[in-house]
Amino acid sequence: MKVKLAFFAVLVIFLVLAIDSSLTAVDTRDIDQVLKKTVLDPRDFEIIDRFLDEAVQELVRERNFTEIHKRRAVIISRKSEQGQYAEHFSKSAYKHIQEGFAQANDLTPEKRKTNAIVNLLILIHGLEDLRMVNLAANWLDNGNAVIRYWAVKCLTSPAIVQQLNAGANSNPAQAAAIVGRLNSLVEAGSAEILIQMARFAAGLNIPQAEPLLLKVADERIKRYAAWKVRHELSDIVLLKLLEAKISVAAPGSSASVSKPAVARRFAQLYSYVMQRYLKGPVVLNETQKNHLASVMVEVQEKCVSRLLGAPQTTIRRALERESMAAISDEHNALLGSGSTSGQLPAKLGFDYGTDPAGAKRTAPIPLPDAPRK
Repeated sequence: MKVKLAFFAVLVIFLVLAIDSSLTAVDTRDIDQVLKKTVLDPRDFEIIDRFLDEAVQELVRERNFTEIHKRRAVIISRKSEQGQYAEHFSKSAYKHIQEGFAQANDLTPEKRKTNAIVNLLILIHGLEDLRMVNLAANWLDNGNAVIRYWAVKCLTSPAIVQQLNAGANSNPAQAAAIVGRLNSLVEAGSAEILIQMARFAAGLNIPQAEPLLLKVADERIKRYAAWKVRHELSDIVLLKLLEAKISVAAPGSSASVSKPAVARRFAQLYSYVMQRYLKGPVVLNETQKNHLASVMVEVQEKCVSRLLGAPQTTIRRALERESMAAISDEHNALLGSGSTSGQLPAKLGFDYGTDPAGAKRTAPIPLPDAPRK
């Protein structure tokens, strides 16, 4: 008898939870019918608006991560490219996500507020709607690193780049405004954020984008020089983006930067990767060493090989022999030394600026010695 009572008690609890869950799950039947239509009327617009109102509110209230993912998917799966539907869905989504941010900002405790804001930003990223960029941009200066990361990700996604490029001739101001906002974040940006910005800048077809890419490279170079760089593996992406720009940036082109300017950053950053490996065996952990080795090999074999027009495998062989001298020699041969210009500067026509005495540098700027632990 006790077993039966226990069973029924569990069953009742399960049914209550199921009923409660069904009550909080947004009804998609009406919106799914609207999705099938080619011509919409005012009632259809009301259905779209009601669906987004309820769905966004549920997303803000939800605390279970599995359910949050499901609720985001319900919203994203109802977007469409159908003209009338797409336009009204976009406008309504903007309105209700904006309201959702206001509700999320009032939540307590702080962790719940942060989670709700991040979930809304992830929703914006999934919707891939240029109209939503302004909503995400409001969170670029937030003190929480996760919120900043997702705000940047919303602004720099490939879908947004594609939409900005499509309208670059008719409305370049919006793309330029985003670049301007991102420019102000470079110095404080994490490695993950910097790479998002670099990809965005490399893919955007406006003159203001390339200086942003170079500014990201300069920031990474500065962090190497100060021995404060993190996530060295991300520089594979950055160096590949720079290398890809070298072939299209040339004097007299419509690009805002010249081939030497891009090549100089590529060479100096790559030099610092190699110098950090050579000068840091005592202060670097095994993960950092492995990451630096991966950057050196990948960039030489993929990027340097393309730039010089011949396969390059010297660094891989030097690492296999554990020969620091061979790595140093290859650094000087590729990038230059105090007495001779390297293969890359000679081939690409760039230098490393001038030294304090005003003489032209034939070698990358030396990396300061590693700080003592």
